[in-house]
Order: sequence, then C-alpha cells, then structure tokens
Amino acid sequence: MNRLVKEKSPYLLQHKENPVNWYPWGEEALEKAKVENKPIFLSIGYSTCRWCHNMNRESFQDKEVANILNSYYIPIKVDREERPDLDKVYITFAEAMTGSAGWPLTLILTPEKKPFFAGTYFPKETKNRMIGLVDLLNSIKDAWKEDKDRIIGESNRILAEVDRMYNSHDVGKIDENILIDAKNQLKNVYDKHNGGFSYRPKFPLPQYIMFLLEYGERARDDNAMEMAKFTLEKMYKGGIFDHVGFGFYRYSVDEKWLVPHFEKMLYDNALLGITYTMAYEKTKNPLYKEITEKIFEFVIRDLASKEGGFYSALDAETEGEEGKFYIFTKEEIIDLLGDEYGEFYCNYYDISEEGNFEGKSIPNLIDKDLNNINHIDKAKLESIRDKVFQYRDKRIKPHRDEKILTSWNGLIIGALAYGGKVFSNETYINNAKGTADFIIANSIDKDGNLLSTHINGESYNYGFLEDYAFFIFGLLKLYEVTKEEVYLGIGKKLNEEMLKLFWDDENGGLYYYSDISEKLILRPKDIYDGAIPSGNGISLLNLAKLYSIVQDENLYNKYKDVLKVFGQDINNNPTAYIYTILSLMAIEK
Repeated sequence: MNRLVKEKSPYLLQHKENPVNWYPWGEEALEKAKVENKPIFLSIGYSTCRWCHNMNRESFQDKEVANILNSYYIPIKVDREERPDLDKVYITFAEAMTGSAGWPLTLILTPEKKPFFAGTYFPKETKNRMIGLVDLLNSIKDAWKEDKDRIIGESNRILAEVDRMYNSHDVGKIDENILIDAKNQLKNVYDKHNGGFSYRPKFPLPQYIMFLLEYGERARDDNAMEMAKFTLEKMYKGGIFDHVGFGFYRYSVDEKWLVPHFEKMLYDNALLGITYTMAYEKTKNPLYKEITEKIFEFVIRDLASKEGGFYSALDAETEGEEGKFYIFTKEEIIDLLGDEYGEFYCNYYDISEEGNFEGKSIPNLIDKDLNNINHIDKAKLESIRDKVFQYRDKRIKPHRDEKILTSWNGLIIGALAYGGKVFSNETYINNAKGTADFIIANSIDKDGNLLSTHINGESYNYGFLEDYAFFIFGLLKLYEVTKEEVYLGIGKKLNEEMLKLFWDDENGGLYYYSDISEKLILRPKDIYDGAIPSGNGISLLNLAKLYSIVQDENLYNKYKDVLKVFGQDINNNPTAYIYTILSLMAIEK
C-alpha cells in the first residue's frame, strides 16, 4: 500500500496498491520535490475514466515503471473531480503546449510546480510511433540531470505565456446581433443527416439545444427549432442512450450516435434532463416527456445516495472491457425471451448476429420511425424491456463513483425541480428538495463557506466557482417551483459570498478558485463552456434570475460588469459562451 490508502477519493484509492510510491497533492510531496530537487510526475484522472484504467493496468502496476518514478521523480496522483482547480490549471497548460488534452492527463513539473512537459495516455513501451512511458521518463530524467537550468527557464517562459494567453480577455459591449450570430454559427456546423454539431466524436452539448429552443421560440425561427428537435430525437434513438436501463452516456465516438463512450455522468444527465424538459414545455411533444422521465428514472435509481445527495458517475467498463455490462448477443436475447419475443425485440433494437460493436450489439433505434409504432407493440416492448433489464442487472455492475459533488448536485436539483414543475411530478420536486437540504446541512461549514466534495459522511475542500454557481442555480430553480423562501434566502447569501470570494477587483469577472483556496501557479477564469457549463456563464444566469426576483440594481450592475469583461471574446466566438448568451435572453430590464 502507498500513501493513497489514506485518501477519500475513489480514484486515488484505485491506485493505493500500485508499486508506484504515489503521493496525494499536498505539502509533503511538494516539499520533498524541492528538498530532493526532483521533477514532479503529475497524473490527473477520475475513477470512471476508461483510459485512466488502461494506463493504470499497463504502466502504473508495472514494477519497471514504478522503479523509475520512485527513483527519479516525485509521483503525485490527483482526482480531477475532487480537485477541479488543479485540473483546470494544468489542463490549460496541456492545451497550450500540445494543442489538445484529455484524461489521463500527464505532466512533468519543476519542483516549483511549473510544467515543462504535457501529454495524456502513455503505454509502457514505445510502439506505433507513440512514445512509451519508460522511454519518456528516462529521457526526461537524463535531460533534468544534464540541462536542468534550461528546463527551468523554459517552464518559466511557458508559465508567463500561458498566463498572458488565458488571463487576458477582450473587454467590450455585446453585439446587438449576437443571438443571430450564435444561431448562424450553429447552423454552419450542424449535421443535417444525424443531428448534432460536429462530425465525430459527438457530444450532446445541451447548451446548443437549449439556445436553439429559446431563440427559435422568441424569434419564431423554424430552422432553429428544427435543428434542436432533430438533434434531440437522433440522440435518443442512438446507442448513446441506454435503451434498457435509461440515461445518457458521455458521448458518441461515431457520427450516428451509435457507439458511446459508456460512462454515465450525473452532470450530463442533469443538463439533458433540463434540455428535454424545455423541449417538451415548448413543443408539447410527448416523446420529450418520455425521454426526460427515463433520464430521471435512471438518476434516481442508480445515482441517488441513501444520505440524500447524488453520486457522480458510473464507469465505462466492467471486468476490463468497455461496455461489457451494456451490450448483448442475439443468441442470449433469444435464449432469454424465446424465439417469438426475442426476434421481435432484436429486430426493433438492432440486435443482430454480426453485431454493431465488437461482435455484439448496442441496442438502438437509429433506423426506426418513432411515430410509426402502435400502442400494442409499444406496451409489448416495454414488458420485454423489464425482463432484459432484470437479466442485465445480474451482471457484474460498473464501478460507481460515490463522491457527492456540490456542483453537479446543484445541476440535478435544478433539473428535477424544473421537471417536477413542467410534468406536475411531486416526486421530482421532493427529490430536488431532499438533495438541496442535504447539501445545506452537510456542505456549508460553520463560517458559511460552501464545500465542494462529500464522501463517507465528511465534506471537505472549499467550494470552487462551479460549486457556488451550480448550487445557486439549483436553489433558485427550486425556489421558483416551490416558493419556499429558505431556498431563495440561502441562494442570495451564497451569491453574495461568491461575489466576494471569486471577484477579480482589478479586471472584473469571477476566478475559478476563491481567495481562501490554495494558491496555484495560475488563477484562471472559467468562462468557456465545455461539456460542463462555465462558472461565469451560470453565474450570469443566476444574476439575471435573482434580479428578476428581487429587483436589486446592484445585481443588474454586477451582471453588466461580468458581461463587459468577456464581451468581445463572446462576440468573436458566440457558441463557446452559450450559457452566457442564454442569460441575455433571461435578463429583463
């Protein structure tokens, strides 16, 4: 056992038996690097990450790799979900140094924590023009010994350049045509054949769909509405949706939404729950209600903790194989259901003898017309699905990451409250209230600071911008639905604290980590929307909502201040800031 045995994070605990002498991020490791004048090997990942598992099996469980790391480096493991501030800082460097980044994230740092090498996954041995970890570590070890001063100088130059690139924002007034520009930019990248806004891989990107629905309704733009509706239907019909146990996987590796990366994340399903609810509210298409209810059934059944919050994610793999829990052969379906029902089910869900994924089949409806199925067949399929679900449920289940993250819980609170209102479903509203009450009781400390992570009865780590922004978002949505003043009161107070703790007094805008958090080598601002919304974007939505409720001019002025800081950036690339643009349609002045 190495030092990670004492940690709480499921990801760190997955590496506690590695021969690598891992340290958690902290004073012991950082001081040791300085005293011994060794570079830091920083490895960042998360517990449901497929390629993190691969690198663990291939490299970190290997004694030769461990010997090099233990002898010449200070190896540090970080859970990106437990310490999103570290991940945000170092992935920024990786993107700047290599042009792209992902997880596992691999960096080599000077003892002063400044990076001079960045990459992602590395196999043990060099192959197919991909350098192996053994060769990489030996090469950097030799370079550090022979040319350390040059490396340190280079790391200082990299830090200065990244700081300049990522912490300078183009101030300005938002263009009057920003909504039209955003819509046209989405139209230019829209996939007319499969829906979505890229070729492959394909991420759901719910913010694009929310914007198109809102803009389409306001501007009476049928094209915007059609892009949103077609994408919503195509995503659901694809294998990116689990047609047996429900819920969405993270993304599709192909253009047709067929083959997913099989992780299921709380934040994805919360945001998609909001999106499909909005689609139903605006169109009254019962398909969107059905999909939303399936999303929430999955979340409540598989991610709800007995304590009151929601867990983070389900793994992509079981027994070392990605998707093994979720896929079927035609033979096993026929054996389970018999010839008549088995053939009926397989024909409907594209389960064939040749398969559509590594010789097996991912259930999907890609080639089906959802409007052309009679009620009798639909009821029959639902009955069969129950049997297939019970059969699948006896398999070895994917690992569940049982961190309760304040940020992602804020999103599911908002989703369930909104769904509860639109569908008149008290169960959803009560789940939202129970989760909000859990966070309030367990993840706000005696000084009123929001905490980011809860595991095994303990909350820790000062909240980051996304914790404050997303939880306030959930509380305001809950207040809007229930009219219970306690949620508005706590939301207002946390918003006041957020503006104090994260505000940049010199240039404006909100930093990613607060004045009371650990100071890192870079203090970035979170404005660009990825799979997870930006903290500044959701904060703008919250300021707009709070202003509409309490009519406090200070809130409106702060809203304008944040908007101005990033104004020209947004004008230049509106689709990168869609949550911010959504706030433009939410503010009423």
